[in-house]
Amino acid sequence: VQLVESGGGLVQPGGSLRLSCAASGRSFSGYAVGWFRQAPGKEREFVAYIRWNGGSTGYANSVKDRFSISREYAENTVVLQMNSLKPEDTAIYYCAATSRAILSSLGVPASYAYWGQGTKVTVSS
Repeated sequence: VQLVESGGGLVQPGGSLRLSCAASGRSFSGYAVGWFRQAPGKEREFVAYIRWNGGSTGYANSVKDRFSISREYAENTVVLQMNSLKPEDTAIYYCAATSRAILSSLGVPASYAYWGQGTKVTVSS
């Protein structure tokens, strides 16, 4: 599975961005897809996940109520809608996929076998 992220950029605090993760080579069916982020000098951290079959979702406490993850079946794409952005959301955002969609493990980077190249998000005035 090859993953390609898009949608990053520069936005002012309080603004919104929409990140997309597209899969080539196969459908996301049977997979879980996660979003992670890594700020300079920090470890990669969990943001959100969605199970393609069934649509179960999970969020990090830091983004809950501001970010929303969803599926777009026709495009075979997972979308991360980010609202009310804060400077501390600045990071490179990565999408990842795993065929082992065990809910308790989906917040851990090591659970994912496939990763995209990342897209940069900068929140600054």
